[in-house]
Amino acid sequence: MYTIEIQKELGGILGKVLKKEDIELDQNTKASDVPGWDSLTNMLFINEIEKHYKIRFSFREIVKITNVGELCSAILSKLGK
Repeated sequence: MYTIEIQKELGGILGKVLKKEDIELDQNTKASDVPGWDSLTNMLFINEIEKHYKIRFSFREIVKITNVGELCSAILSKLGK
């Protein structure tokens, strides 16, 4: 699995959380760039990511992530890729 694939999947997951069509994300996308992506939505988003990829993030890991590129890297790291 590669960053581009994860990025596309994350757009679908975030779209599901926000109840919108798939959302286009790029490496530099931040929560503030997406209408409706607030702190509560972020926790729901992380929860869905953890279920989808069967991984777990610590609170410390979550607060260090500032954009989609870093989130993709964190997922790949958890998946051992």
